[in-house]
Amino acid sequence: MKISHFFENYLKKESIFINKEVLDSSYCPDSVPYREEQIMEIANILAPALKLEKPSNVFIFGKTGTGKTLTVKHLLIILQETAKKNEIPLQTIYINCKLKKVADTEYRLIAQLIKEFKKEVPPTGLPTDEVYNIFYTLLDQKKKVFLLVLDEIDQLTKKIGDEILYNLTRINSELKNAKLCLIGISNYLVFSDNLDPRIKSSLSQEEIIFPPYNALQIQTILKERAEKAFKTETVLPGVIEKCSAYAAREHGDARRAIDLLRISGELAERSGCSHIEINHLDEAEKKIERDRVINTVVDQPKQFQAVLYATLLISQQKSIFFTGEIYEIYKKIGKQARLGILTQRRVSDIIAELDMVGLINAKIISKGRYGRTREISLSITEDIFFKLKDVLEKALNFT
Repeated sequence: MKISHFFENYLKKESIFINKEVLDSSYCPDSVPYREEQIMEIANILAPALKLEKPSNVFIFGKTGTGKTLTVKHLLIILQETAKKNEIPLQTIYINCKLKKVADTEYRLIAQLIKEFKKEVPPTGLPTDEVYNIFYTLLDQKKKVFLLVLDEIDQLTKKIGDEILYNLTRINSELKNAKLCLIGISNYLVFSDNLDPRIKSSLSQEEIIFPPYNALQIQTILKERAEKAFKTETVLPGVIEKCSAYAAREHGDARRAIDLLRISGELAERSGCSHIEINHLDEAEKKIERDRVINTVVDQPKQFQAVLYATLLISQQKSIFFTGEIYEIYKKIGKQARLGILTQRRVSDIIAELDMVGLINAKIISKGRYGRTREISLSITEDIFFKLKDVLEKALNFT
């Protein structure tokens, strides 16, 4: 079949979707179920902005998919509508710190903030102090309150260091007319515990924790989205229940559940089905897991990739292995990839990271007077293994 005929036939097909955007991660619904308590907490903190007073800085914590970003965006829309209706000078700025070339350096972050004022600075070249001064001038043009949301703020401090937070909190001392409030969002509950005490003190933030959703709550969220996203009776019985069970198993991640439902619909449509069945859901689960693993690994430093590649190689020989065994193979891979060889202790730290992101299972066991070691096994499926091995070989220039 000619590709032009394929596209012509595609246009004639009836879609099972009526509004796919409802299942998009950027979609902001009219209400956020099961987050009423958190919404009121944040609303109480930010409300002084409507009286042109600086609200307390607020940090919002919770695991992925617990509704943190959705809740903040939902609340800020209502806050801005109220401000506009009452002619109150209030502006919100949202920055996703995980995006590349947005918050990789302090310079880039401030340059991005300047863009919010429809102004540009060169991507490099100016002294950082000068870029800050341009930002101060734009902020302080008139009496106004700014709410600056830094989503995935832990990614910002990981790339730049926590001094950036101190600099942002000090901005208010430079302003005569405007006021700036920081709203930080992080997946790491202990994020603020790891900040420099001086910086933590300057933030003077309030903290709100978002608990994971349970399976029944995710079911309700999925049913509401499915009613808006799909044609009537498209989703067969059992699909939403199994989808929510998958997500509840993954620490109550509603975002993952919504992605699963959307991809299940896309797979059903591609195969010519007019209904979403359990087998589409199972296929979507495998696809998401494969994509998650690959994306996690591609973005990691070469040393991380080398340790993971050593782990894959040894797992082909035995199902249970130890840190020392990985280290011996890693040294050979490091030399082959022309990397500086890390100490065994640093490799042990990377193995802990592999465990944290779910690529391996690492159980610490005692060897008596010989100390402690990790008993390690791989925790990925066979199809992901071979795809991952191929990706790592390309990343390390072994192909």
